[in-house]
Amino acid sequence: MCRWLSYRGPAIYLEELLYEPKHSLIDQSLHALEAKTPTNGDGFGVGWFGARKTPGTYHEILPAWNDANLKSLAHQIQSTNFFAHVRASTGTATSRANCHPFSYRNWMFMHNGQVGEYHKLRRALESRIPDELYIERKGTTDSEAIFFMMLGNGLEDDPVRAANKTLGQVVDMMEAAGITAPFRMTSVFSDGERYYALRFSTDDRPPSLYYCDEKERLILVSEPLDSETSSWKTVPPSTMLMVDEAGKVELQPLTLQ
Repeated sequence: MCRWLSYRGPAIYLEELLYEPKHSLIDQSLHALEAKTPTNGDGFGVGWFGARKTPGTYHEILPAWNDANLKSLAHQIQSTNFFAHVRASTGTATSRANCHPFSYRNWMFMHNGQVGEYHKLRRALESRIPDELYIERKGTTDSEAIFFMMLGNGLEDDPVRAANKTLGQVVDMMEAAGITAPFRMTSVFSDGERYYALRFSTDDRPPSLYYCDEKERLILVSEPLDSETSSWKTVPPSTMLMVDEAGKVELQPLTLQ
């Protein structure tokens, strides 16, 4: 399983969360505590919203802990909303195209988890992506397929409905194919203004997801960045997290369609 973090709040330098905390995302890329494997070295990516409407992204197949360019960029880039992801492949190739976060126009998306027996379902999943979006698909992961399914299901107009509809479609297709392996995921997606995250699994072992909303800042993480603070809260299973116009965090149950 991968590890990721996302930030929304007053502008900060990316290094403040990628490198500086005791259990930073870079530390998690080597020493994850709540993942199947402690090492997440199959590439990484960062994405950020700045002055332009579309996000900037940087992806690399090197392990995050061994990329001097990332350290330099994180020292210079400030953002009010950014994503960062270290990858542990679940079967697809290690390539820049398969590194998160994924972006399309002004939307950015990243994911941790796996569609059970994805190799049996890949064609069916991709058939749900409209042609005009499919040509934008660059990689081969289930994560990117889910993102483009959400876009095809109306992510830009109604993100909550699009997410619930997409999850429901994946579950239905798995059942139709007789797949009993679990579908597990956490994800976060944003257009720079609207901001959503979710935690879901078809069994009782959803991937970990925590958040901290203090001092007008929201930090979402696969694992807490430290063990000294009591401010980390668990996102409950089968739950969507949203940020309203005032910056307040709201949690609501997922209602698959």
